[in-house]
Amino acid sequence: MSAVAGIDAATAAPARLIAADEPPPYSIKNANGTSPFLLTCDHAGRRLPRALGNLGLDGRELERHIAWDIGAAEVTSHLAARLDAFAIAQTYSRLVVDCNRPLASPTLIATRSERTDIPGNANLTDAQRRQRVDEVFRPYHARIEAELDARRAAGRRTILVTVHSFTPAYLDVSRPWQAGILYHHDTRLAHALLHLIRAEGEWVVGDNEPYSVSDTSDYAIPVYGTQRGLANVELEIRQDLIADADGQAAWGERVAAWLLRAGADAGLI
Repeated sequence: MSAVAGIDAATAAPARLIAADEPPPYSIKNANGTSPFLLTCDHAGRRLPRALGNLGLDGRELERHIAWDIGAAEVTSHLAARLDAFAIAQTYSRLVVDCNRPLASPTLIATRSERTDIPGNANLTDAQRRQRVDEVFRPYHARIEAELDARRAAGRRTILVTVHSFTPAYLDVSRPWQAGILYHHDTRLAHALLHLIRAEGEWVVGDNEPYSVSDTSDYAIPVYGTQRGLANVELEIRQDLIADADGQAAWGERVAAWLLRAGADAGLI
């Protein structure tokens, strides 16, 4: 048996994936935020654990959307400050394990993304897959669950907002939207946002576009929104609009204002 990153070749037992001197799988902003909003950013980071090398990819590939949601982490930070909201962001690339996928999803650990093969994700053993789930996916979600449990025990209202970004084109097909409002079964906040943004007349906003939420393709909204009965929405912002600090600050301020107004319009705050 040949050695594989993160695996002891003699025993096939997983070594530690995240070394002691590497960052934890999530970071927290505004841990003591007092507002009802709770923000998650599942694809915030593009870091790879050293044990995985570069997954067989050219470094330029790791700067693309296949590795992370460009600009989403910074927008989330602006929202946390503007809304006085608790925010949690994933540290490691979605190519290690996608924290917005059910564990049974075939894209939990992608072997191909868009037109790019991911060599380091091919032919993983069950032990290697389990290691990524145990060291990245589970700690991130355990922290979210702990926060939600504490808020419920304290009788605090929670509005779940997940923050993502999307590419201006996908597989050579242009996307006309500047932002997208995604939802599952609970439409209260989503519909209020859609009505508000469209009434302003400045932005092309997608209604469950460029993606839609489902039990088989998503984790955060079905598990934390639907199953817990929380008001929720998934926000998508086009990446070219938030690729630099000015855009991130502007969209953070804009989206915060939308959330506050739409939350009030929907009777949630």
